[in-house]
Amino acid sequence: MTDHDDVRDLLAAWAFGALEPAEERLVPPHLAECESCAAEAERLSATVRLLAGPPLDEPPSPLDTLLTGALRARPAPPRVARHAAPYAAAVAGLEALLPELAGRWSTPVVHDWDVHATVAHLLAADEHLALRLGIDARVPGARIDEDADWAEAWERRTAEVIGHEYGRTPEETVADWSAQAAALLGTPHARDPELAAGTTLLMGLRLPVTEHFLARAFEAWIHTDDIGRALGLAVPPPPEEHLGQLVRLAVRVLGTVLGAGAPPVLFAVRGGEEWVLGSQSDPVAAELTLDAVDFCLLIGGRHAPDTVPRDTTGDAAAVRNVLERAASLSWL
Repeated sequence: MTDHDDVRDLLAAWAFGALEPAEERLVPPHLAECESCAAEAERLSATVRLLAGPPLDEPPSPLDTLLTGALRARPAPPRVARHAAPYAAAVAGLEALLPELAGRWSTPVVHDWDVHATVAHLLAADEHLALRLGIDARVPGARIDEDADWAEAWERRTAEVIGHEYGRTPEETVADWSAQAAALLGTPHARDPELAAGTTLLMGLRLPVTEHFLARAFEAWIHTDDIGRALGLAVPPPPEEHLGQLVRLAVRVLGTVLGAGAPPVLFAVRGGEEWVLGSQSDPVAAELTLDAVDFCLLIGGRHAPDTVPRDTTGDAAAVRNVLERAASLSWL
């Protein structure tokens, strides 16, 4: 890997103040010499400023309307490694949305959940990783049952937590979700990629802890977007580097689910990477291109296989198989 590649991989963490001292010394000299990295660094910094809200002496822009001032009173976020930076950003995004929720907690959002229940679901959703990393549950009854069907256990625990949280105020639910998220970001696993390289079984998937942090980021962003849509507020997508991490995780899981026997499809995200999904030994049967955000929304169950915007060539059945399997992965 070149110095350019090294620095480009560090830019998202640099924008969030999540670099190690040695990495901090590497980035600025490269930005002074590389126009493309400098432009990307400025774009990422602008996203971070958007999450943090405008300075007090500046009027809010239209994009700031959603996020105005929500993070000004918060302490500085913990330093995290690159694998946890997308989760830190997604948590910040939802926390920035909170001022818009006053008096609107009963607004229907997704499934049969209102805003209050959606935040309660996120409290339940992050709980399993928290337990794995030694963090006490915020709601009674938490458990890890290795022998249970994970989907049934997931739905049961979500129902338990939502039922519990309906007996409390939305503000109390938010406080517990926020505290649990902060505890996750404060673990050694959020700061040390080598420690987080160890695998653990969550949601039926044995993945490195690094990738479980990405899954938590994916879900937090999807549900923040759900809430924004329900309230008529535009939620920005993750920064490009974070979005790329989420896409690569989704592709790895989708490739595993499809297996080596599926007709091979050349899959690409528009303007980005490409992969062969399915058989690696047969000629490519079709090509499929999706926008990165649309692909994540498909994986998250927010786009239907028949209606997600895409470009395709070749075997329509092979493409449909990929789209349907992608949509079937949704647990959100």
